[in-house]
Amino acid sequence: MSNEGFAARLHALRTGAGLSQEDLAQASGLSVRALSDLERGRSRGPQRRTVQALATALGLDEGAAAELEHAAGLGRTRPRTRSGAGSATRPEPRPVPHHALELPRDLGDFTARGVALDRLRALAGRLDPARPPVAVVSGQPGLGKTAFAVHAAHALAPLFPHGQYAIDLRGMDPRPTPPRDALARLLRALGTADSATPTTTEDRSGLLRSLLRDRRILLLLDNAADEDQVRPLLPGHSPSLTLVTSRNTLAGLEAVHRPELTLLRREEAVELLTRVIGPERVHRESQAARDLADLCGHLPLAVRIAAQRLAARPGEHLGKLVTQLAEDTTRLDALRAGSLQVRAAFALSYRQLSPPARTVFRRASLAAGPDFSPQSAALLAGLPLRQAAACAQDLTDAGLLQPHPTADRYRFHDLLRLFAAERLAEEDEPAHTAAARNRADLWTLHRATAAAQLFDTAPHPDTSPTPDPDPATAPADHEQARVWLEAEKAQWLAALGRAQARGLHRQVIDTAEAMHWFSDRTPHWEAWAQVFQWAVDSARALGGKRDEAVHLNYLAWAYNMCLHDHTAALTTAQAALAAARECGDRLQAGWALGYAAGALHRLGRTGESIARLREAADHLGGQSDPESRLAELTVLNTLGQHLRQTGRAEEALAIHRRSEALCQAGVAGKPRELIGLYLAVTRQHIGNDLAALNRWDEAEQPLSYALTHFQASQMPAWSEPARLDLGIVLRHLTRHHDARAALTAAHDALVRLNNPRAAEAADQLHQLDRTSSGSPVGHEKFPTDQ
Repeated sequence: MSNEGFAARLHALRTGAGLSQEDLAQASGLSVRALSDLERGRSRGPQRRTVQALATALGLDEGAAAELEHAAGLGRTRPRTRSGAGSATRPEPRPVPHHALELPRDLGDFTARGVALDRLRALAGRLDPARPPVAVVSGQPGLGKTAFAVHAAHALAPLFPHGQYAIDLRGMDPRPTPPRDALARLLRALGTADSATPTTTEDRSGLLRSLLRDRRILLLLDNAADEDQVRPLLPGHSPSLTLVTSRNTLAGLEAVHRPELTLLRREEAVELLTRVIGPERVHRESQAARDLADLCGHLPLAVRIAAQRLAARPGEHLGKLVTQLAEDTTRLDALRAGSLQVRAAFALSYRQLSPPARTVFRRASLAAGPDFSPQSAALLAGLPLRQAAACAQDLTDAGLLQPHPTADRYRFHDLLRLFAAERLAEEDEPAHTAAARNRADLWTLHRATAAAQLFDTAPHPDTSPTPDPDPATAPADHEQARVWLEAEKAQWLAALGRAQARGLHRQVIDTAEAMHWFSDRTPHWEAWAQVFQWAVDSARALGGKRDEAVHLNYLAWAYNMCLHDHTAALTTAQAALAAARECGDRLQAGWALGYAAGALHRLGRTGESIARLREAADHLGGQSDPESRLAELTVLNTLGQHLRQTGRAEEALAIHRRSEALCQAGVAGKPRELIGLYLAVTRQHIGNDLAALNRWDEAEQPLSYALTHFQASQMPAWSEPARLDLGIVLRHLTRHHDARAALTAAHDALVRLNNPRAAEAADQLHQLDRTSSGSPVGHEKFPTDQ
């Protein structure tokens, strides 16, 4: 009997998929001869498991697979019943694994992981018996490694007609399953009598490889402890696939594939919740469902526990559980449903750690910010840096820390940080915890102060730089200092706040003073207002009026440039002026007048701002010290800017030419690099003055000079506004290609810097588009400077 309908359909599906008979035979586990007979119609209708293997190998959807099965069923023999009426389908034989090693139950509500599953399916579809593939699924506790591996094993089962076997290696137990015992169970499941089972691990491993040589087997080794436990269980030459799950990375296991399991996306977490408790409840409280996913940290185990807890309480609102989870101190208590507990899953891994690694894990929960360095871990744990770094690696391998993709830094999953904080409170004496934090804070503040001082282009001759606490690893130049200060921003900010609270006022003032020049390079950091407010509070606590005036001026700058709160800037500058006059510091009084003018200008009170700037210029011009010359340069540049913006560009240009002459003459005792920076700022103003006078050809050169200087100094907060100014000039010069490049780069950078001029850059690009297309352009207001 033949089945030509099935044969034709199979042939069409194979050729349509671009597969040869050899390709499909290997992917499905059939022999080439058997497949050839099926396509020629020489075989009776194949059994269901054969059709399932073919459908999976061909990647058919549910409908196409059903059609192929129907065509196969038409060719199957139908034995008569004893009465001779009707027919019945003969039950087909199926290899059944040993009952002790059957695959665990698949989860009907399994969610997501499509990409990882597709990669495993592709791996199974191109098996090379000479190199039987091994896929290692590792990651942090609660990531759903076993659930994924079991689901994948069930999905791929049709491709492995000789059986699917699963064995729990109990890697988290105090005594994991020895390879010798695991081999005995596998050999027994494969039909080896106990009397024929070799004695040694090596001989058992060899027998396993021999038995698997011609069998198409799927082997799931769940919960592996380490590489040595797994290696003896792996096939040598076999058309088999081995899935290994482990909380450890098993990084020493050679030539393996690593399907990546990440945290669920928010929508995937909500989908899992929906599958467990039903769409009606999720739809009624959609925002609560999203909040629940976030509070679970998108960790599959946590989401499942929350979902199953809700499923067991059908009348409970999702919002109630959200409220309970929102409290950090009790979140892990709430994440339990029967025997399922997030805390218990974490504790299994924690118990496997060495004592130093446990200390690093607990103490690292004290670190501020989203991530931390090995140095911070070492300081908090009280360990040498090398040992702490090794512990951090061990914690990463155990899935308890997540490594940064490019930097030597680590971070916690939110729930693991809570668990680490619990362990800290439970196992560490409060005095030891406080000492660890204080030790780390002081070291961090000394490093931050020393690093920030590298940006001080005008060091005071009567003060010595703060020594770095570890000169061997200290930043050596601006770039290294910038990288460290940015990476450790959360750490040194938190340390500064705690130092202020502890009454270490001199340290707070010194660190804030060191940050002054670095803050000019990062005005997009809103945190500067807090830094200088702490310094003001510390100055007042010590009764130092000059320090109070200095840091009130810095705070006024932060309100103007970082928070764009110009009312607060004006109030703060006026307080700085009062403090400066009280202590007789004319330099700080001049700065205060300048900062007040900047706030007045931004509040639209331009006439008042110009009057304040003239007063400041007169005030500073009568001083002979170098610091007053620098302040005078700043005030003159700002005065010219405000004049230009009120339509008095000729006056502005004259004032800025005066500033240029001061820069070219130099300032006694100040380095050329610093004066060069002032000159670049001045020429940016000159370029904008000339542009305001429609002298576009002349404006390009000074703006290009300023941009080049700021870029060379790696000061994006200054270079990008200058790039915008240059782009505007190039647009008026009808150099559209150059203008578009400059304006686009400026816009993107200004957005990243949270600079208000980003909107102006976007408008300039829009006007460029209209100009390029021939549309008329209306009157435009000349842009303001930084």
